[in-house]
Amino acid sequence: MPPPIENPHHDGLSDATPGGYEDQRRPGEIVFTLVLTVFSAVMLWEAYGISGFSSLSGSGVVPMATAFAMLVSVLLVLARTVRLTRVANETVLRDITPPIVMAVVVLLVAYAILLQPLGFLPTSALFLIASIRLLCKRSWAWVVGVSLLTLFIIWFVFRIIFTVLMPAGIVPEAELIQFFRNLFHGA
Repeated sequence: MPPPIENPHHDGLSDATPGGYEDQRRPGEIVFTLVLTVFSAVMLWEAYGISGFSSLSGSGVVPMATAFAMLVSVLLVLARTVRLTRVANETVLRDITPPIVMAVVVLLVAYAILLQPLGFLPTSALFLIASIRLLCKRSWAWVVGVSLLTLFIIWFVFRIIFTVLMPAGIVPEAELIQFFRNLFHGA
């Protein structure tokens, strides 16, 4: 029998109220809303730089209108969030960004950094192996097998069927594909 739930908002179920709290704010909400406010203001400034207010049919009108709507919306959310009382029994590290989430973020950043120099295949293999091992705690054989099978399916669908170009990096992928094409066309 599972242990009783101390806080009904930690039951793992979703509801229509973001965070599960209607009249309280969770840790980090004000900081996140401030970041969104700054982002929206910068986007409005960048959109203004496209063509300014030169005409209603200018190329910057839609980006300015969108960024303005974002800024107004986030300012309304910020005004509401500041007035709410903070949830007493939650912390950012435990409830909002636990270590497993931060580990996956680090893996994603590493993937983005390594994609160009190493290429799609080795970088994706490393990412899949590391993230699946981290998230499921299965044996290395299972993790490597599932990762490589998944990578092969993704590569085959996008590179062979849809001919999407991916960063080659250290794997001579084009030469391998050509070798197999020659092998099958010559048979």
